[in-house]
This record gives sequence, C-alpha cells and structure tokens, in this order.
Amino acid sequence: MVHAKSWTLKKHFVGLPTNSDFELKKVELPPLKDGEVLLEALYFTVDPYMRVMEKSLKEGDMMMGEQVARVVESKNSAFPTGTIVVAPSGWTTHSISDGEKLEKVLAEWPDTLPLSLALGTVGMPGLTAYFGLFDICGVKGGETVLVSAAAGAVGSVVGQIAKLKGCKVVGTAGSDEKVAWLKKHGFDVAINYKTVKSLEEALKVAAPEGYDCYFDNVGGEFSNVAITQMKKFGRIAICGAISVYNRTGPLPPGPSPEVIIFKELHLQGFMVYRWQREVRQKALRDLLKWVSEGKIQYHEHITEGFEHMPAAFIGLLKGENLGKAIVKA
Repeated sequence: MVHAKSWTLKKHFVGLPTNSDFELKKVELPPLKDGEVLLEALYFTVDPYMRVMEKSLKEGDMMMGEQVARVVESKNSAFPTGTIVVAPSGWTTHSISDGEKLEKVLAEWPDTLPLSLALGTVGMPGLTAYFGLFDICGVKGGETVLVSAAAGAVGSVVGQIAKLKGCKVVGTAGSDEKVAWLKKHGFDVAINYKTVKSLEEALKVAAPEGYDCYFDNVGGEFSNVAITQMKKFGRIAICGAISVYNRTGPLPPGPSPEVIIFKELHLQGFMVYRWQREVRQKALRDLLKWVSEGKIQYHEHITEGFEHMPAAFIGLLKGENLGKAIVKA
C-alpha cells in the first residue's frame, strides 16, 4: 500500500497565514482501478492565488495547487509508467488520477531545462504573462509597458516578452536585489517602490509620456498611482492584487473614475484558464523556445522538502521570493 502525506487547512487564514493554520496528514491510498494512475510528486508550486482560493475550502480540506509528478504505476494506456505530467493534485506527495486533468510535459522538453519550469516560466505563470500581454493588453512594438511585482513568477516573464516585442519596459519590485535582477535581464528601468520618496514621481521620470500598457500584479494603493500615469486609451491587464490579499481591514479605495473616463482606459481582469487546447499549446511551445534560446531568463526560488510547504507559501506572500517559488519534494 502507498501512503501519501498531505497538507490540509487546519483553520482559515486571518491576515498573513501562519504555520499553525496547516496540518500535515498521512493517508493510505487504495489500489488502482482500471483507467487510473498513481502519481508521485517531484515539484510543487506555491502561488498568490492560493491565498484567495483558500476561502473556498472547508477546514480539513487539502490545499490546492499544481505539481510536476511522475507516473509510478499505471492502469491507463495514455499515461504509461514514467510519464511526467503537470497535475492539479494539491499539496500531497502521492495521488491517484483518472488522467482527465493531467497534462503531459511537452514532448520536445530538453534535458537541459529543469522540469520545475512546467510550474513557472513554461507553465501557468508564463501563460498568464503571455495571454495577459498579448490578448488583454494587445501590446505592440514601440509601446511603453509598466509591470508591477516585476521580479515575480509572472511579472518577470511579462517584462522579457515585452522586450522581445520591441517595447520599453519599466518594472517595479520591493528590494534592491530584485531591481538588480530586472536590470540585468533587460528591463529599461527598474524601481524599488519601497525606497523611492514618491512612486508617482519615479514613474513619471521613468516614462514622461506615460504608459500604453500596465500589467497589474499588486492592486491596492500602488495601482491607484500607476493608473494615473496611463496614456490616453491605455490598457490595463489586472492579473492579481497581492498587496491586499492579507488585509484584514477595509480595502483601499479604487482608482480615480475621472482618470479612467477622461483617458478612456480599458481595464480587464482575467484568469489564464480561459485559453485552452491549441492556443495554450502554441503558447507553451513559444515559451519553451524562448527559454531554450536564452531569450527569456528564469530564476527559481526553490525550497527543499515537502515538509516546508507552508513556510514556502508564507514566504511568497511576504515577497521573499525572486522569480518562481517552487518546493522540491
């Protein structure tokens, strides 16, 4: 019999999650039925959306999330033993799947790239950057793009794709280390929003004529300031609002209606799961090609050990990660 270790929600979060909000449980998995596979996790992702989606769980439920896993036993001919997949199995070391929601890693995946990238630059965060920039912002060469949380899993890809397409890119981050990484990897201007005297002035200096596209990962007061810097007919892709996810009091007021109206701005929230099948596969292949060719650089913030899943998640929400936060099983 196979025993799985799983992290469950012990109690709902109040403000920033704590280690005591989670409980590690051990369960015995049943034998496989026809059509099923047994998965063993290799890498786990922790992402900001989990802070929001936790509200949909009941206390005692397993934490949600994707993992890169290996098929270690199979009764499904589509997924023979040894197949590497991305699976929505949650925070668990082993799981059983009927194969319906499994996605094989691209067949052309090179041995030189870590499989963990299927949870990052060549996975959900990379796809979020890709579709948010192209389909929501409709970015074109020669435009000026502003990216918040630009050293994170999504923002770092947004900025580099925009540079590939001939844009001027301004990124903001919360530490000098992150700012240095952005400058090293092609951002035209990188701003530490925590140390500037005036965010409004820093954004104006970076792009005096304003911004065509703002890729918003943080929300809150930051975005209220950023939106005032948009050009006429500017486009804003609202991807996340990590600055307010742990807030326990009232949310800050939204952006100025006058700015949105008189500049005729287009604001659109989006979730990446809208894009499926052929367009998703094309995007994954584009991302893999750019990474393989060195046109997109990546950085992974790897935590070793499944037992450290809560700590990795809490660290992510504190902004401790540079690039994609990954837990190695």
